[in-house]
Amino acid sequence: MYRTLNYLAHLYFSDPNVQSRVGNLLGDFARGVDITQLSAPVRQGLINHRVIDQFTDTHIQVRELKTLFSPQRRRFSGIVLDVLFDHFLIHHWHRYSTESLDQFIDQAYLDLHRGYPLMPDRMKRVVGKMIDGDWIRSYEDIDQVGFALDRIAGRIRFRNNFTGSISEVQQHYVVLEAGFLQFFPDLITFHTDNKAKIPTN
Repeated sequence: MYRTLNYLAHLYFSDPNVQSRVGNLLGDFARGVDITQLSAPVRQGLINHRVIDQFTDTHIQVRELKTLFSPQRRRFSGIVLDVLFDHFLIHHWHRYSTESLDQFIDQAYLDLHRGYPLMPDRMKRVVGKMIDGDWIRSYEDIDQVGFALDRIAGRIRFRNNFTGSISEVQQHYVVLEAGFLQFFPDLITFHTDNKAKIPTN
């Protein structure tokens, strides 16, 4: 199954340096990468990405939110929630950080740009487009979320009913937002409690 990046959330859980930020976004581009050749901070970021994804996918609140989607779109609900959670994180950023959102995004973009030499080619291309198009800030607008989801649907290599999924997001928006606000503090607590256990070698 194709999985998109929830860029902002993974950057939020990275350390504020080039290697950690590259590693935390590497999770979606790691196919074919020999992780034993990665530096310890990049490898730790990659593992952190995977741990966060696993916690998210198995969280009871997230699993309940997926059931809101129609049967023909439910198989893609994880992709929808990835993008939508970045949308909600932008709107509720002040709850989870004392740093301004603009300052955080600008520094993250700068670190990722500096980290191009650490990225596999496909990741470098996608992250370059993300920075040039300011994809993260665009997720503030629910219409842009819909555009991003349709763009993903168009890249899936088999016929699907994913296109137009934003209509179901809008139908359940209030419930989805409430679910995010219940889930995300649990993810923060989990990350805080388990960060020191993530191996560096």
